[in-house]
Amino acid sequence: MAQADNLIICEYCDAVYRRSPLHRHQSALCTRCGGVLYRHNPLSVQQRLALCVTGAVLLVFANAYPVMTISMRGLSNSATLWDSVLILSSGSITFIALVLALAIIFAPVLQITLLAWVLGFALGGRRAPGFARCMRALEGLRPWSMLEVCLLGAMVAVIKLAGLLDVIPGIGLIALAALSLLLIFIAGKDIRDLWGQL
Repeated sequence: MAQADNLIICEYCDAVYRRSPLHRHQSALCTRCGGVLYRHNPLSVQQRLALCVTGAVLLVFANAYPVMTISMRGLSNSATLWDSVLILSSGSITFIALVLALAIIFAPVLQITLLAWVLGFALGGRRAPGFARCMRALEGLRPWSMLEVCLLGAMVAVIKLAGLLDVIPGIGLIALAALSLLLIFIAGKDIRDLWGQL
């Protein structure tokens, strides 16, 4: 069994390789199809958990504080991520509001919660209850978490409206930008190396 734990299968062509240690900035490639098998991950479990807790704090900031404030002739209005979902849900495109809520609120919350659950137990050197289901859920949630798309849309809106109105980017937009980068960093494909560690 110890020999099987040291093997890795290419997810693109099913070729089997023996895992070997990598140095910083190195990645292992499949010789048959050229796909990336795994990369060197410099983060320890403690560092990943600390980044996960930071992501949870940023998620609270991104949802609680306004993304932007628009003002014109003394009148001002600000909007949070929840406000955008609520505004869309009151119109005739409720389905889009559900997709938006899933992509920018529920999927990131689930990602961070599952990561914290898995990494919390990994800190003690053991597998979390439901570890396999959590890891599969993290893999399935990755395409649905679209914070970077929301961030891009918010940045375009800020730039377009800046010529017409007074637009002030809010704390929520800064937290959203930081959270987008952090989620890409800690919830990317290299989270799969926890399978081997645990």
